This record gives sequence, structure tokens and C-alpha cells, in this order.
Amino acid sequence: MATILITGSSDGIGRHTAEILAADGHRVTLHARTDRRAEDARKAVPQAHDVIVGDLASLAHTRELAAQAIGAGPFDVVIHNAGIGGGQSAPEITEDGLERIFQVNTLAPYLLTALMPTPARLIYLTSGLEANGRVRLDDAQWRTRQWDGMQAYSDSKLYDVMLAFAVARLRPGTLSNAVDPGWIRTRLGGPDATDDLPQGAETQVWLATSHEPAATVSGHYFKRRTDLRANPQAYDESLQEQLLALCADLTGVKLQA
Repeated sequence: MATILITGSSDGIGRHTAEILAADGHRVTLHARTDRRAEDARKAVPQAHDVIVGDLASLAHTRELAAQAIGAGPFDVVIHNAGIGGGQSAPEITEDGLERIFQVNTLAPYLLTALMPTPARLIYLTSGLEANGRVRLDDAQWRTRQWDGMQAYSDSKLYDVMLAFAVARLRPGTLSNAVDPGWIRTRLGGPDATDDLPQGAETQVWLATSHEPAATVSGHYFKRRTDLRANPQAYDESLQEQLLALCADLTGVKLQA
């Protein structure tokens, strides 16, 4: 049995991943943004061990969430599943003065990774749109560029891959990988998406629990259990270091090796 935390698991891919893992006998802790969504998650996954609550669009709440996670742990596996899409017609600025897509999709998993004890396995959900991402760490908050919500989303998903690869490099004792779950019919993916929930969860479940040689690697990018090449920028260690430095500056917390 593994102890597993899944962020953003009150619905969609995260909840389906939790349902599979809990049904398989693992001790699963869910995460929801609000108390109401936490109650929905408890009802949907009654086999889950616990639910922690925190809004990833707030640095203060994310810190509180990390403290809750430490209290609920330790965890063998953390799946950074939470994320938001890029359909906004204008940038949304959080209470911290940060662009919301970047804060939720990239900065929050960075901060949780930096604050929590390192588990044996880390899984960061990305998207096939990471291939369209462009590293623009000089303007990650979109203050000087014309806003493009889908580009902001693609960039954030590229940064997630970079984060997974950086953690794999800096923390060789953990297995840190990125997963493209596919275009899944969820609230985020929309009704026109091509794939079903089981396909969206299968790779995370495999990486979280399997002892097959193909699943016990680190610093890789997967889709459908297949090891793929990510956006070339993701492998650039100097860009990885610049991303970590930016996140450390914004949060006041350095990711330790």
C-alpha cells in the first residue's frame, strides 16, 4: 500500500485517479479548493483517507495546504494534478499580484514541492500543448506582452515539465516525471475532447504504483505509458535554473536539493 496525495482531486482526472488508487487499497488523500468541493470529493471517493483544502491561487493558502499535507503525510507519492485552462480573454490577477494561470499551474506545485518532505515519487501533470510553450521568464506575468490565454496555458505546462525535470536532476533519490494525460472529456477539457477519463488517469496510476523498470525512471515525459520527447526547452538546465530562481523569488522559498 502506498500513501498518495493528489492535488485537484475533487473532480475530473484527479478524482478518477483517486478512485482507482483508493479502490486498489492505497491510502489516498484528496485535495479540494474549498470546503464545499471537499465535501463533494468525500462523497465521490468514500474510500479516500482524508481531504485537505486550499486555494492554489493564493500563496498563503498554498502554504497552509503544505502544512496540512505534512500533517496528513508522510506520502510515498504526490501527484500534482491541479490546474486551470487558458480560455480567459484577459489576464486574471490573484491576491498576490500574479497572473492566475502561472500561479496555479506552475508556482503552486513548485511551492508545495519546496515546502513538503520529498516523496519517493513525484508526478506533475502537463499537457500536449507544452509543445507550443515558450519560455518567457522575463515576462511570466504577461505585463509587457499582449495577452494570449492559450499561450499562457501552454507556457505554464512547459514550465511544469521543466519543474519535473529540475526536481529529477536535483533530487536523485526521488522519481520525478511529467505526464500528458491527453485531451480528456472533463469540465476543463470540454465536451469536444477526444479521450475518456480512464485514459487520462492510467499513466499517473502506473507511475505512482508500478515497479516495472519502465515506470521507475526519473526525468521523463510520458503519455499513455509511453516515454516521449518533450519540448526541447524543457531539457535546458540553465532555463530550469532560471525557472527555479523566479519561483524562489516570487514565493520566498528556495527548492533545496
